[in-house]
Amino acid sequence: MITKTHTPPFGIRDKIGYLLGDFGNDFTFLLSSSFLLKFYTDVMHISAGVVGTVMMLARFVDAITDVTMGRLCDRAKPTRAGKFKPWILRMCAPVAISSFLIYQSAFASSSMTFRIFWLVVTDIIWGSIFYTSINIPYGSMASTISPEPADRQSLSTFRTMGSTLAGVVVGAGVPLIAYDTRVVNGVEIAEMNGGRFTLIAGLFSILAVISYLLCYVLVTERVIPEEVTRKESGGPKQLIISALKNRALISIIVASILMLLSQFTLQQMANYVFPDYYANTTAQSASTIAMMGGMIIAATVARPLSKRFGKAEISVFSNLLAAAVCLILFFTRPQNVWVYVGVNLFSWLGLGIFAMVSWALITDVIDYSEIKNGIREDGSIYALYSFARKIGQAGAAGLTGLFLTLIGYEKIAGAALPGSVKEGIFDISTIVPAIGFILLAAVLWFWYPLHKRQVDENVSILKEKHERRE
Repeated sequence: MITKTHTPPFGIRDKIGYLLGDFGNDFTFLLSSSFLLKFYTDVMHISAGVVGTVMMLARFVDAITDVTMGRLCDRAKPTRAGKFKPWILRMCAPVAISSFLIYQSAFASSSMTFRIFWLVVTDIIWGSIFYTSINIPYGSMASTISPEPADRQSLSTFRTMGSTLAGVVVGAGVPLIAYDTRVVNGVEIAEMNGGRFTLIAGLFSILAVISYLLCYVLVTERVIPEEVTRKESGGPKQLIISALKNRALISIIVASILMLLSQFTLQQMANYVFPDYYANTTAQSASTIAMMGGMIIAATVARPLSKRFGKAEISVFSNLLAAAVCLILFFTRPQNVWVYVGVNLFSWLGLGIFAMVSWALITDVIDYSEIKNGIREDGSIYALYSFARKIGQAGAAGLTGLFLTLIGYEKIAGAALPGSVKEGIFDISTIVPAIGFILLAAVLWFWYPLHKRQVDENVSILKEKHERRE
């Protein structure tokens, strides 16, 4: 890598710009991961098992598109704007438009075949093509904004804060607007308003484009990666072979799958726990705001804790904390929704600490891979990592849909759910994430090799290497 001269120093402008990039990402990504299943079960009236399966299979298409995009990024020649930034400008409108097309409630009265076809086609166009084409360059760009580990940790923190802010807007705003509440036989129920949700999806698409454009303007790429030729990088087969020999990459991929499986099960099941178990969508919005509070605390403590103890080390502790909270909720089953919100805040605190360092972990893996293989492939490695995250998202959708089908979930307008279904909803929302968090902590402690001492050593090796080259 070569650092550009005559560029402004790394600073708050880059951090805010990078924050806005993930702010834009998550207006479409979180809308899908949190509400697509609910929209298609309750508005489009497709069974949860079918929707979950479609979402899961669509993400497997990303095995091809993510890696392809990563290779394109690695082989691309830098422009005046940088190597990765131009993709953000090119793809911001397509990703926003394709996201909006997924949530067309006007098709709710169409044939079942057409509704399923529409879900399959629009989800693949959005997630496998356009979201991939903007998210892979965006994530890869972190290593070109600054070569310094401390700066990258700041970018990871600000990226997570961007995701968290979008999560508050999506998670708190949608339940307040998208649901109608009514009383049936003395029981209060909440039902999603499809037309209103379509308008929300359109608004979020507009906000996504604005956020991406601001990211493009504010961020500066300072580091020019060495050009990777086709011969040096090999094909996709060689990438997979190299990955399988890379303990750090394989273990962080597994950890990422488990993290997303746990996180998105929590998020998706919130759309059933609050409206169907507690019949309180206001509390769902409050829970999202409380989650923001947990993330702010996590952002405050993540950097000093990771500097002192190591990123992997504090991640193990934070995931065990999240698992413990989920198990407490499973066994105590609070009947007061506000008790549930208060206790659940601590699971988001634990998850938040790991989320704050997760993007810095992948830059550690990229550094490790450069030392191991002799070439730096930011785009390709990030593509594999991104694909793993989508597998976690897909797994959460698939498992959630399967479990909802097994407990007999079926939303009928104007009818309350049976008590056994409500209890099943609560079980899924607590025990599944708890298992995921425990397995994630085990992977990071026993399998992932880049604990603090090794990371510090790798940084020194690369710093000396790059100084010699300059």
